[in-house]
Amino acid sequence: MCLAKDHTFVLCAYGESPYLSDCLDSLVNQSTRSNILISTSTPNSYIDRIASNYSIPVIVNEGSPSISHDWNCAIANSNTKLVTIAHQDDIYSSSYTETMLRTMKEADRPLIFFSNYGEIRNGVYEENLLILKIKRILLRKFARHGALSSVKDKRDILRFGSAICCPSVTFNLSILQTPLFMTDMKCDLDWEAWERFSKIDGSFVYSPEVLMFHRIHEGSETTALIKDDTRRSEDETMLQKFWPKWFAPIVCSLYSLSMRSNSL
Repeated sequence: MCLAKDHTFVLCAYGESPYLSDCLDSLVNQSTRSNILISTSTPNSYIDRIASNYSIPVIVNEGSPSISHDWNCAIANSNTKLVTIAHQDDIYSSSYTETMLRTMKEADRPLIFFSNYGEIRNGVYEENLLILKIKRILLRKFARHGALSSVKDKRDILRFGSAICCPSVTFNLSILQTPLFMTDMKCDLDWEAWERFSKIDGSFVYSPEVLMFHRIHEGSETTALIKDDTRRSEDETMLQKFWPKWFAPIVCSLYSLSMRSNSL
């Protein structure tokens, strides 16, 4: 069963994001309300004040902040089998939880749920950028079937880059083993996780509805990692899991062109 009580949005808060309240607004105004909590490795009065305004509990993580550490802590802080790691800068459609629960319930042995998404750039909500269109092409078969379980189908949407938007993902912790994310990756830890999950018996579940908007801005961690070339190195490592070693750099060069869209 996939019920609202079985799901938690864990919002990863870092520093003093000016978009934190907007993200929380989108979570508390879901058509089907589930559990919400904030997980942070950088506790401060700003986060506490906003959390108090919404009566949302804040859990402080132990250890040094990093993306993998923060995400793994977010998962560990939840007590439900279904968990969505909400990124503090992003916005979720009011029907996200309702759609996720319905489609997960209909799927055979669901591993993860993920959805179509848009981007927010300079305050403008975009749904038809080139990179988004490319990802939707890769996801056409999933859009037709809703859920697919074959290893080939799951890996086909990962071999040219990750067509799965991380903040749109809900994890089924009754099947997946924790910790979910590898600590030796800074940028492609989500793609690496999907690659591991693709070999597990179970379904990737997809909704073609735009159920969340991912914010692109100069202060984002993704933008910073692209600028210092961390992304390209990890991209080559990931692509070698799908292509011969000599061919992976060629695919990587094409993929890196699309990643320029993550910079403003």
